[in-house]
Amino acid sequence: MPALEQQIEERLVRGQRVFSAPEILRASHQSPEAFEAAARRLKRKHRLASPWRGFFLILSTEDQATGAPDPIRWIDPLMAHIGVDYRVSLLPGAAFHGSSHQAAMVFQVIAPKQLRSFELGRHRIQFVYQSPEFFAVVNQPQFLAQIKSPSGFAKAAGVELLLLDSIRYFHRASGMDGVAQIVRDLGRKADPRKLAKLAAVYENSAVRRLGFLFENFGMSRQADALVRFAKKAKSMKLLDPSIKPLPGLAQEHELCEKWMLILNRKVEIDS
Repeated sequence: MPALEQQIEERLVRGQRVFSAPEILRASHQSPEAFEAAARRLKRKHRLASPWRGFFLILSTEDQATGAPDPIRWIDPLMAHIGVDYRVSLLPGAAFHGSSHQAAMVFQVIAPKQLRSFELGRHRIQFVYQSPEFFAVVNQPQFLAQIKSPSGFAKAAGVELLLLDSIRYFHRASGMDGVAQIVRDLGRKADPRKLAKLAAVYENSAVRRLGFLFENFGMSRQADALVRFAKKAKSMKLLDPSIKPLPGLAQEHELCEKWMLILNRKVEIDS
């Protein structure tokens, strides 16, 4: 049996479904050229997939139909291979925590490095950049959760961090209505103390928008944890920044003094 195929069979016996090129080269003493040729051949046969240079997934018969396993099964070893910390958040994070409306079509990962998004089979992996200083403060164990999969665990945003991520990157979370749905589904699970700790480092305008949504859905404990941040605001902000005022047209919108927001739209969610 060719060296790479033998290595794959041995890994499957041990329950391992991912590997890196250096691991195989060290174990088999193949030349890099021979390894690359063998890997290309197995990819054509749909036995392997490669989401990142030098990192490979061993495909089962079931995986061959979708082109790759569920990303939750390999995102942790992939990020270890890249050497970058991460958390699963936004739409797939909301689905993990029980927001049944969030059937994510994209697997979203927040990371402190600009990484290229990519597609693998039917899966789309989207990386969302967060500055390293900011990321280091919030990506702490007390604010994270673990998603269990057949191959191990993956890091995910806890409910409080997920809610703040979603409002901060609302354009990646199905817009303001998508975020409102997440708040409606998950907001009552949020610990007010954790919310306040995280809100201290998030953009004040994002915190105010989240506070407004909490109050809109009658989640007073969570809203009360954020109201002090609105008192620090120096100017009004749009509730939905994606809706820009039309130039030359005077537009009147209701103002929310408590949250220092211009209510330039109504949020709409599924009942």
